[in-house]
Amino acid sequence: MKIPLYSKAAILIKQKMPLTVGEIALPKSLYYGQVLVKVHFSGICGSQIGEIDGVKGEDKYLPHLLGHEGSGTVIKIGDGVKSVKEGDTVVLHWRRGEGIESPTPFYSYKGSQVNAGWVTTFNNYSVVSENRLTKLESDFDLVTAPLLGCALTTGFGVVQNDANLKIGESIVIFGSGGIGLSMIQAAKLRGAYPIIAIDQFDGRLALAKEHGADFIINSSIIKDIKVTILSIVKSNLDVFIDNTGVPEIMQLGYELINKSGRLVLVGVPRHDKKLTIHTLPLHFGKVIKGSEGGSSSPTIDIPKFSNLIKSSQLKINKQVTKVCKLIDINDAISDMKTGHVNGRVIIELED
Repeated sequence: MKIPLYSKAAILIKQKMPLTVGEIALPKSLYYGQVLVKVHFSGICGSQIGEIDGVKGEDKYLPHLLGHEGSGTVIKIGDGVKSVKEGDTVVLHWRRGEGIESPTPFYSYKGSQVNAGWVTTFNNYSVVSENRLTKLESDFDLVTAPLLGCALTTGFGVVQNDANLKIGESIVIFGSGGIGLSMIQAAKLRGAYPIIAIDQFDGRLALAKEHGADFIINSSIIKDIKVTILSIVKSNLDVFIDNTGVPEIMQLGYELINKSGRLVLVGVPRHDKKLTIHTLPLHFGKVIKGSEGGSSSPTIDIPKFSNLIKSSQLKINKQVTKVCKLIDINDAISDMKTGHVNGRVIIELED
């Protein structure tokens, strides 16, 4: 198949502004290790909202494309590509898997260059590096498949690899969005107790309860969260995972965990915010760890989770609570920020 001339896309042109939905020109050919994918569905992760809002500071690569978890079909492969072939159903993911790391593609919008990384999913045709693709069974549900690209693999990876959660240990998961729900399921499967989910939106907390949380706390209502948590865990908290990136919440977690407890930081604070702690407990067993995608390995983990889902041992359908068109992506992002939507929002990409 020839490479299409154009693709629909949501473009980040200016930080702290809505994405521009328009038509971009595709590269005329594929470089070594590149794969052209027809993207069917994409998840919206909090990382993209952070990029739009400038959480990490000035973005030097504007304008550029976004999105790092999706499902699609391989349309064309470049030289050297061996792990996928034309017609394969694939998951698109941001963490490196097996295969070539190709050059990043160049798109254009109204005659000007649009940058992109090794994977983008807010465009219905995407040039992706081979090592950002993992093959799926052709009958896998494409609507929920994007969760395998980040939400599920990151959530489980944080619990298993970063927190090293053990059977019977107590855990607080602060933030019950798409990744938080996956963490709750992972903690349940690891035999943790109690599992405490915290969020500021009742809808997300209801989902958290449905996915295995033993206790839920609304942080916008409960005045003294610290006292509430300690009353549940009897002053013995093993693991605290922060998905918010708010320094005050990170500090709360550090203070709450026991002498050998683990504080895992998933959310990223704004570039101008800092965390202040007394470090002495770190010399005697307390651990603070920053997570990068839960240290997950897409090539290994995605097939495993796919098998668990197909055998009904792991259920992710209820994590997807909204599906919308690309043209409505800014409304979807707004709904995520305000808590009008719970769980994962999925964007349907159309021709």
